[in-house]
Amino acid sequence: MRKPNIIPYLAVLLLATGVVFSAYKSQEVNAKGLKDYYQKYFPIGVAITPWDLSGDKRNLILNQFNSITAENAMKMGPIHPMENTYNWKIADSIAAFARINGLKLRGHCLVWHKQTPNWLFKGEDGNMVSKEILLKRIQEHINTVVNRYKKDIYAWDVVNEVIADDSAYFRKSPLYQIAGEDFVEMAFRYAHQADPKAQLFYNDYNTEQPLKRDKIYRMLKGLLAKGVPIHGVGLQGHWSINNPSRSELEKSIALFSSLGLKVQITELDVSVYSGNQGGRLIKGNASSEVEPFTPEMEEKQLSQYKMIFEVLRKYKANITGVTFWNLSDRYSWLDNRGPKNYPLLFDKNLMPKKAFFEVIKF
Repeated sequence: MRKPNIIPYLAVLLLATGVVFSAYKSQEVNAKGLKDYYQKYFPIGVAITPWDLSGDKRNLILNQFNSITAENAMKMGPIHPMENTYNWKIADSIAAFARINGLKLRGHCLVWHKQTPNWLFKGEDGNMVSKEILLKRIQEHINTVVNRYKKDIYAWDVVNEVIADDSAYFRKSPLYQIAGEDFVEMAFRYAHQADPKAQLFYNDYNTEQPLKRDKIYRMLKGLLAKGVPIHGVGLQGHWSINNPSRSELEKSIALFSSLGLKVQITELDVSVYSGNQGGRLIKGNASSEVEPFTPEMEEKQLSQYKMIFEVLRKYKANITGVTFWNLSDRYSWLDNRGPKNYPLLFDKNLMPKKAFFEVIKF
């Protein structure tokens, strides 16, 4: 006589008595993702690497998000390392992943003072090139990259982080030293020429700090007055358990929206440490010591994420996208700037943290 399978009966009994296996919890969570909870608000995106395109990470992306950004693959250094050399393979794979799976794709980023190869600034003699040559090289780069992905990418971070953190106005980067402020205007014009349908963003961090916020506003207002095709501003959202405050975040969204610009949170994470640059712990090289994710950190992060999304929902008429910077605590770019960080909504096992449930509880 065949013995009955008692597993289903045990499962029913355990569920009835309030005991829930992690498998059941996983199925319950996976039935609905962040993108579904925020379907009536704004797209929910994530910055990814090519290593995220398979296995459990791929499944998490497709379950939780409806927009992606290449974390590094479309920056000038990786994609255009030499003047006449382009590396398309990784960027193409990410664009194809978005296309095949029906995901929105943001481009990041066209002009930035970091991860930019030296050939952009120097001539064959090793000296700095003229303004005219620099702008021509920028134009050729933007035209080539934007045209390649114009059928896939709906929005570009055109210019990234040009405003200084201190009392100076513009960051004294090689871009500024050679071309002054004009490279910002021209980059947007070049991008618009390459793809008139793309939404073009200026992207920066510390946009909630009054000094820097006011300088960004001043620059954007001046460019718009000149008819420069800027459609939005990206608040990077590299925040911490202590910053920004609700009032400063609301002020930033309201101020930039008053210019008629779309607002997106483009690089969201909430560091469990405090530090400069929106919660980034500035310590030089990464520490080999692994700090624990303490209950105190967990509660503070939970509260901060709850506040952030309360504000974003309040301003849903102005917010057109929210993108997390990395997928889970298994890997975060912040790990390279200090002790192990835990800045995201999914833990090292790709399971939702307590903060996840606060974000979807509304």
